[in-house]
Amino acid sequence: MVTVVTDQRLDEAVGHWSARFLANGVDPNDYSRITASITEWAEWREAWEQAATVHEELGREALRASRWRSAGTHLSQAAVYYHFAKFFWVHDIDEMRTTHARAVACLMDSLEYLDPPGKRVEIAFESGVIVGVLRLPRGEGPHPVVILLPGLDSAKEELRPTEQLFCDRGLATFVIDGPGQGEAEYDLPIRPDWEVPGAAVVDALTAMPAIDSARIGIWGVSLGGYYAPRVASGDERIRACISMSGPFAFGREWDQLPQLTRDAFRVRSFSATDGEARQKALELSLEGRADRISIPLQIVAGRLDRIIPAYHADLIANAVSGPVDMLMFEDGGHNCTNINYRHRLRSADWMAHQLQA
Repeated sequence: MVTVVTDQRLDEAVGHWSARFLANGVDPNDYSRITASITEWAEWREAWEQAATVHEELGREALRASRWRSAGTHLSQAAVYYHFAKFFWVHDIDEMRTTHARAVACLMDSLEYLDPPGKRVEIAFESGVIVGVLRLPRGEGPHPVVILLPGLDSAKEELRPTEQLFCDRGLATFVIDGPGQGEAEYDLPIRPDWEVPGAAVVDALTAMPAIDSARIGIWGVSLGGYYAPRVASGDERIRACISMSGPFAFGREWDQLPQLTRDAFRVRSFSATDGEARQKALELSLEGRADRISIPLQIVAGRLDRIIPAYHADLIANAVSGPVDMLMFEDGGHNCTNINYRHRLRSADWMAHQLQA
């Protein structure tokens, strides 16, 4: 009998991430080719980095030829590939930071060639910096704005497709790396009280003449789907909120989470042990906070979500004091990336309506 030894981390990655990768900018042929070439998790970062380099080189070539729109497309796509190369690579921080730096560089170099163009914004916060990308629609301002919050393992480089839908509807977008995310993850740990960094972000936006301070919405995905309502529970300047696959109480699912997810949380919460990480995960809860949310709230969730079970959406909906638009999909997985066509456009329309774009 031949015993086949598999790498559980690689199996988790390839088996569950395809919809997410394709929904957020990875070419399906690249995904198939790259994952087929990998036999163990140790090969993951290098394989994705090599693929990212191809897209980056196409972008640099387009820049040299003054093909600006193509340059922006290639470089922003390269940023996504570099991001996916490093996003769970927490066992080797030096390698992760090197790859991450390439993701950030590609995104920053793409911004002026996007439509509408983007601008890097840095907000000093406690011992670090919250970095965001601001994109303003064409025409006279001030503009309504949507703050976009990534999750545990995502970052601003991953959210271009969602961001673009809001831009297309006349909304400004501000996608950020907050505590425990992207550029901030090395200095600012994951924290439960996101109303605090959220206030710093809203303060920065309301100080911008191009932003209409009376029309600010917030959107969050996965753990960001907890952060967004948490911000809304503590800041009356938020006028509408979308929570996608967000937990009511993250720690309840700790023992069922994939090992890669637990490892990422441990590192990004600055926890010394798995036990300490579990305790910090239990602090991420909307208990005693959700009833403060009186603004319109849209909840997007899937009954097949293996990371944040669908009952969390019901807990949030039943706890808030304002109107809820519940989009619960029986065939939706985590973040419902397997059925994007059924919710992304609808969410963008909903937010545009709430902010009167």
